[in-house]
Amino acid sequence: MASKISFTFFGTDEFAIGVLNTLKQNNLTPDLIITTPDKPQGRKLILTPPPVKVWAEENSVPLLQPEKLKDFVLPPTDIAVVASYGKILPASLLTQPKFGFINVHPSLLPHYRGVAPLQTAILNGDTETGVTIMQVDAEMDHGAILAQKVLSLNQAEWLEELRDTLAQLGGEMVAEVMPKIIAGQITAQAQNHAQATYTKKITKEAGEINLSADPELNYRQIRAYTPWPGAYFFTEINGQKKRVIIKKARLIGDELVIDRVIPEGKKEVDYKNFTSTP
Repeated sequence: MASKISFTFFGTDEFAIGVLNTLKQNNLTPDLIITTPDKPQGRKLILTPPPVKVWAEENSVPLLQPEKLKDFVLPPTDIAVVASYGKILPASLLTQPKFGFINVHPSLLPHYRGVAPLQTAILNGDTETGVTIMQVDAEMDHGAILAQKVLSLNQAEWLEELRDTLAQLGGEMVAEVMPKIIAGQITAQAQNHAQATYTKKITKEAGEINLSADPELNYRQIRAYTPWPGAYFFTEINGQKKRVIIKKARLIGDELVIDRVIPEGKKEVDYKNFTSTP
């Protein structure tokens, strides 16, 4: 039955790609992918496609990149799956699929609603997180829960590692849930909105750390903000204030050990070599 499900996928970044890869492994490939428009990136502002567009082209899946969704009309589809799409879905869109929209959210809702659940779990030193599959309604991460699974954390996960683990888990959960939705074999449970917590949008400035601050908190910050916006500190190099990005670090006991850095305007080097350079 699962292989006959018609579904549209909304997603943009690497988390969405992880979900797509897992769905494909379960013989579930969307009929259509909706992603965001190409954007200028880097110092030269080169027009760059979102990662999901590249995935769609590599897997020969039809793709659309609407600028706006206000008057957007979906082709007929059983269900729509959203994973890290990055845009608000208008109410007029939510009723178009026969069985509505479901969202793959990498937290244990109602905790960590919003844009940065992965980073927030790392920053807070959580011992567990998870994935929630929920119905999409008009409010952010507010819909009823269809499935939820817990993932234990060892408090040493880096952002990309956690992202990929939860994306795979989320894809597996969607593969389980979609056939049950269509067969009428699953009951959604409303969230306890009184317990809701919210995450904040991450700024470029959030990655700055004070090397004399608490080593554990600094280590969390490094793991949560690598690769973006990057964890960094400022130091004086040849009489000028320079940014130094931390690429690799460890926590040994209560000591933060920095292994690799990228000094401003230079290539990545061992931290020992950087500190020993006059």
